[in-house]
Amino acid sequence: MRTRTFALFAACSLAVVSPTAAQDDPPQDEIVVTAQRSGAPMWTIATPSGTVVLVGEIKAVPESTPWFPDRLEDATRGAQRVILGIKPKVSPGDVFRIIFAGGKITRLPKGTVAGDYLDEMQHNRLAALEERYDRDYSRRSFLMTSFDLLARRLGFARDTGKDASEVVERAARRARVPAEPVGTVRGEDMLDSLAEAPPASHLPCLDAAMSAAEQGPELIERRGADWRASDIPAVMANPLEVALGRCWPWADRQVGSEIRGQWVEAIDRAAGADGVTLAVVPLRVLAEEDGVLDQLVQRGFDVRGPAWRADGANLAGAADAESVP
Repeated sequence: MRTRTFALFAACSLAVVSPTAAQDDPPQDEIVVTAQRSGAPMWTIATPSGTVVLVGEIKAVPESTPWFPDRLEDATRGAQRVILGIKPKVSPGDVFRIIFAGGKITRLPKGTVAGDYLDEMQHNRLAALEERYDRDYSRRSFLMTSFDLLARRLGFARDTGKDASEVVERAARRARVPAEPVGTVRGEDMLDSLAEAPPASHLPCLDAAMSAAEQGPELIERRGADWRASDIPAVMANPLEVALGRCWPWADRQVGSEIRGQWVEAIDRAAGADGVTLAVVPLRVLAEEDGVLDQLVQRGFDVRGPAWRADGANLAGAADAESVP
């Protein structure tokens, strides 16, 4: 059970793609408008020789969220290239690392219980959730407890539709549009950082997961609706999205910073390419403070699309992209 929950979140965090071949292209404006008509929030960067389209993805979009994946498929078929998520680089040795480090990842250190690390308020909140769900989290690692609260108790990954990266990866493969991962992260680095992290380092993740579980499943529908409405500050402030962003791997300083850096570099390179580049980027990586969008603006790019800063003061005059139903 714990293994399946861990695998779910690893899959939710890192999209894996493989290269494909190329195809003929329709006009750039037509591709951009078609992509925007899908309903997924996105930003565009006009370059001297083309356009970069950044699709802001959230994982586990509810089936009830009324967006149009077929239009994003159409736009993908017209693009000159596609960039998708980080590709984990896993070796046979990493499999053994999982086996031998399993206890360190899934359980608290021997001889300790959750109450040894929690303050009184945190302990009472966790006890209330244990009673509500008839679970015992006293020996489970805080990361696994958080994953259980979000994935199984809150159920954010149930009754979901297509994620943007799934739509784009499949359309690119079928249309033979060149596609590549934004970069790679070594499985060894990821597992080492996870196994060596002290229990207290996962307390922000646990706090956020408890907050989401306490508020209930309505957060899931609201997150999907705000994503569809391109209300980016509302998505980023949603307790479910906050929890996902505070948990591994995004909260890991080494792994998280490497992922963010690879996105900025990939988009920087794409800005020098001809034609349309379609990139599907985790929304939290794009819209967080000093995230990819802020960094692109700081580098002088004219980023056009919905406001992503809660105070409305994006670092440059990003124009609201017209949402076409």
